[in-house]
Amino acid sequence: MTTTLWSATVLGCLLMYVVLDGYDLGVGVATLFERDPAHRRHMLESVAVGWDGNETWLILLGVALWAGFPLAFGTLLPHAYLPMTVVLFSLIVRGVSVEMASQAPPAPRWTTAFGVASLLASFAQGFALGTLTSAVHLRGDVYTGSAFGAFSWFCVLSGLTVTAAYTALGYAYTKHKSSGLLRETAARRGAVATVVGGVLLVLVLVTFDTTAAPLNLDSPGRAFAFAGLLVFAAGGAATSLVTFRWKRQSRAADALPLGGLVIATVSVFLALGVARYPVLLPPGLTLDSAAGPHSTMVFILVGIGLNMPLVLAYNVFAHRAFAGKFPTGLPGDEPPAAHGPLVTGARS
Repeated sequence: MTTTLWSATVLGCLLMYVVLDGYDLGVGVATLFERDPAHRRHMLESVAVGWDGNETWLILLGVALWAGFPLAFGTLLPHAYLPMTVVLFSLIVRGVSVEMASQAPPAPRWTTAFGVASLLASFAQGFALGTLTSAVHLRGDVYTGSAFGAFSWFCVLSGLTVTAAYTALGYAYTKHKSSGLLRETAARRGAVATVVGGVLLVLVLVTFDTTAAPLNLDSPGRAFAFAGLLVFAAGGAATSLVTFRWKRQSRAADALPLGGLVIATVSVFLALGVARYPVLLPPGLTLDSAAGPHSTMVFILVGIGLNMPLVLAYNVFAHRAFAGKFPTGLPGDEPPAAHGPLVTGARS
């Protein structure tokens, strides 16, 4: 029972991080395709008030994995040292870039650094997820493989897929927070990113069984749940594709693309979790074999359980306090030359 609860905690932290930090990573990637410096500035400011709270879920995820499944944590890190190092350094650069660009506008070089770091972090996260399909080499409880041994073409495909999905989320969030020309551009490019991400995801699902971690769909219940979750994902993506191109402006209409992509993202992760359960790393590292001592899991479960509502409350507060759209109706409109977070708080 404790192992199941802890697995749900880890999965919950992972999903919250992918959804929340996914959209602001996607906004960063999207700034690289935006030529108007004012629009790039608006896009950066739209995530300036929430990026720190979004990334807190990554800290909770790391603590939950380290405390609940120490063998998996100690195996996963050396198995994916290089991509995880790229992720951490890229997130540091993103944080510095956001603060520097907000405090000293227009700061075009910091805005560019924000976009490049977002692209590297997105791809490296997908690459790291791809390494979970490579066989791990253990001698007892000690990892004996190479830091380069997990690299494969599937990791590259996984990195591209996650990058495309984050970019689609970023454009959906940009449409939700902007108006005028920036809103139209985000809608058009968001639809393209959604299609690209969908095609890459299909390739991932088709080629998954060629890795060391084939999908386990032997039981009818597992296969039904997997197929049902993919149907939900397809429905969410289709909703986003349709609503991306809606011309009329309203809070509900502009929130639908983001909502559809969130449903699609969560459904895909749950589907893969259903198909892989209870294997954490192939060929035989399972939840039960990697679980820590029962007393440790209970103690940390209480601590993580108390912190999760606090982090979630902060996320809700930040998004409600800085709700509304930027006045991006005219190309070249610059936010007032004030501190970034204060600019972002202005409602339309």
